Amino acid sequence: MRLAVDEEELAACVSCGLCLPHCPTFRVTGEESASPRGRIAAMRVTHATDGPPEPELVDFLDRCVQCRACEVACPSSVPFGHLVEGARASLAEAGYGRRWPRLAYAGLGHHRLLLAGSSALAVAQRVGVVPRRLGLPRLGLRRPRLRASGTDAWLFTGCVMDAWMRPVHAAVKRVMEATGAGVALPGAGSDCCGALHVHGGLAADARRLARRVVASMPGDAPVVVDSAGCGAAMKDYGRLLGAAEGEAFAARVMDVHEWLAPRLDRLPVPRRLLVAGAGGPVAVQDPCHLRHVQGAHEHVRTVLSPYADVVELDDEGMCCGAGGAYAVMQPELAGKIRSRKVEAVARTGAPVVASANPGCAMYLGAAGLDVRHPLELVDWALAPGRPDGWRPEATGRGSGGGR
Repeated sequence: MRLAVDEEELAACVSCGLCLPHCPTFRVTGEESASPRGRIAAMRVTHATDGPPEPELVDFLDRCVQCRACEVACPSSVPFGHLVEGARASLAEAGYGRRWPRLAYAGLGHHRLLLAGSSALAVAQRVGVVPRRLGLPRLGLRRPRLRASGTDAWLFTGCVMDAWMRPVHAAVKRVMEATGAGVALPGAGSDCCGALHVHGGLAADARRLARRVVASMPGDAPVVVDSAGCGAAMKDYGRLLGAAEGEAFAARVMDVHEWLAPRLDRLPVPRRLLVAGAGGPVAVQDPCHLRHVQGAHEHVRTVLSPYADVVELDDEGMCCGAGGAYAVMQPELAGKIRSRKVEAVARTGAPVVASANPGCAMYLGAAGLDVRHPLELVDWALAPGRPDGWRPEATGRGSGGGR
């Protein structure tokens, strides 16, 4: 079965094994099939063989969390993420693999439906019918209203982030405005960036959503993104869409910390340092798509350092196990990966964890950690006492639900 992969990229892996210590699934299983080179070997066999794919290939790829830490460690610069995405797209088109993601992801492009469903889920949490084992954050019954304040930069709002974590958008917008910038909000069509669809092999759906996102934010102003996974996907629109329009849009996309770092001197003097309010340091957890794909993780430290005693984890940026929908599809493996991250946080003694990706925040929050977006912390430091801001005493907010 021919896979939609670049043959030179597929051949670039020399099986040296330098990626193995950086692969979270290999670390917790020790199995070659759960390593990047094992998956590439399976892709090569399938790509070179006529007929249906080897049954094991679907399982090998499903077990990949797509953190892309292997790409950073690879001396041959093998673009493993592109290979996995291409292989998954080929398998999905041929009818192999899981079918439910297509149905589940369909709602992400219909924002009003997503908002209504999220509100119903919030009510269900209040009456105690949502099992805690699902690991959902405690959803708000009300969402702060966002209003455009100018045209200096767009703030991408997206799907799940806007439905479940809109207070983060509100905090990000306030901090951006505190630099003197006017913030524009996307028009119709910005419902979803398509990141989960790309990861799931639903390439056609991802391209459709990407074109809508591009059209929703015209002009040449920066497109600021406060979700690491969305930002990584949008910076890759040139490859996804294969057009000059996609390349031009991708060049405008910036992670919010990347946008804010050179503008820190425009922010007002903080009224309170987080180390004083929280009673301890803030541990930084690097989302994989911010660290390994965008390479923008150092900007988080630049932005947080004036306001907090930032401490590092000692796990070299290992994945937390969330991986978009990975924690739902591979709960056992994801749980083992997360346990290592929780242990790394515990070793710091930090009461608060800063993470710039909603999936990471929700998944680690479900383990009992108090996880906040870095700009929630900055917003609180700039204006303590804000009713929808951060509270040092509010811990474990990710464990919403009933039973």
